[in-house]
Amino acid sequence: MSGLGKGITAASIGRILKNRGFAVTAVKIDPYLNIDAGTMNPGQHGEVFVLSDGGEVDLDLGNYERFLDIDLSSRHNITTGKIYRSVIEKERRGDYLGETVQIIPHITDEIRSCIRSAAEEGIPGEGPADVCLVEVGGTVGDIESMPFLEAVRQMRGDLPHTDTVLLHVTLIPEDTMGDLKTKPTQHSVKALRELGLLADLIVGRGERPIGPHTKRKISAFCDLPVQGVVSAATVPDIYQVPMEMEKEGVAEVLSSHLGLAPVKTNNEWYSLVSREYTSRVHVAVVTKYGIEDVYLSIKEALKHAGRALSTEVKITWLDAERHEEHPLGEFDGVLIPGGFGKRGLEGKIEAIRFARTQKIPLLGLCLGFQLSVVEYARNVLGWEDATSAEIGEGKHVIAILPEQEGVTDLGGTMRLGNYPVTLKQGSLAMKIYGQKEIIERHRHRYEVNPVFLPELEKGGLVFSGIWKNRMEICEIPDHPFFLATQFHPEFRSRPTRPAPAFLGFVEACSSQRCRG
Repeated sequence: MSGLGKGITAASIGRILKNRGFAVTAVKIDPYLNIDAGTMNPGQHGEVFVLSDGGEVDLDLGNYERFLDIDLSSRHNITTGKIYRSVIEKERRGDYLGETVQIIPHITDEIRSCIRSAAEEGIPGEGPADVCLVEVGGTVGDIESMPFLEAVRQMRGDLPHTDTVLLHVTLIPEDTMGDLKTKPTQHSVKALRELGLLADLIVGRGERPIGPHTKRKISAFCDLPVQGVVSAATVPDIYQVPMEMEKEGVAEVLSSHLGLAPVKTNNEWYSLVSREYTSRVHVAVVTKYGIEDVYLSIKEALKHAGRALSTEVKITWLDAERHEEHPLGEFDGVLIPGGFGKRGLEGKIEAIRFARTQKIPLLGLCLGFQLSVVEYARNVLGWEDATSAEIGEGKHVIAILPEQEGVTDLGGTMRLGNYPVTLKQGSLAMKIYGQKEIIERHRHRYEVNPVFLPELEKGGLVFSGIWKNRMEICEIPDHPFFLATQFHPEFRSRPTRPAPAFLGFVEACSSQRCRG
């Protein structure tokens, strides 16, 4: 069912296979009618993750990139909207030669074609993939997922038996007596069978591990070997899931089904996630949404940086409209994330002012970068009416990008994806990145207004990252750590390769704590 952990399960299985030397890619199928996740409310759907090619996708693709340490493209996120749009465009061009266009075969053929296309796309730096994970989102039985499940059934029939494995992630709830219940699993397996799909592995999700008795029961009722029933209990850290699934023998079962030759296991991942913390920092993230999933990549990037520094990062999520209820002086660092709309902006600006004047390490991202410029203009340069064109009337030190003027369609029209950034020699940005040219991912419509740039720089604000005439990074000298980026460094952070901006921030927070 939806929200059960299929994405983490798929990503973990991919990591297990990658640890054994196989090249793994991934596809996420979202049955909703949206073309992509870009226009969806993050408060309802969670974070919109941005890919290197500018694709706005489901947050599960972020998990795939982090677990597999690869870059995916827009074709790795398939939605009902994309499928139907493609089929209708083909029909309008006459590609079907007058046929009556139907769900079967035209929609299912398009789905299969998209899966194959994504699977055959090479992995940057690795070449072709050995294994492609395909996650079908939603819940078994939902009307919108039916064409996708039918396409999967057809593909299973087309391909050799050893070329596919079907994993079914299912809930194993507890009753009031603490007994694990298998009826939901039995019924969902039955629903799958009615669609012509037989599970090769069942991954049972629950708060605690599944014991041998429950595994035997599921095996008997769902007609698969006991070793095909895998326990996936909740763990403190999602990066421990591959290690726990290894203990369940998942690698051996998959290798047997797919005929994969055994190779030596690389244990680097397990050594990384098992590393003990020697210190701790406490960071305030000043948000406009009180939901962690909206800022999932930020949470994970802080975790990546902390693990690299053997420093546990404790996060407190503060409402931008009520952050004064929890004084910022209690924290080792302040992070101002991205976002859209007017709500909570003045609270974020006040948080930036406090961090600047009280010498608390600050990291601003996207909107956090823009508001850092607004705060500096107001409280250092004395421009009381300084603001962003997104907020309202006043001196627009933040203006809409020229190419965004007159844009009416909201979907996929922002400045999106990878762009290069040139760093200024001797700057904090140059120090933490260690190179002059970097590439980072973007998602914004507004920028620093070039009209006010000379006065901002004369007033002491340093723009240390630039792309052509666009300001990408700002910082303040004589501050423990004040760095704000127009881009989103969190989208490129990996457990094995933390984002430099986050690494520098957590290191500064740790130094701040030592001074305190």
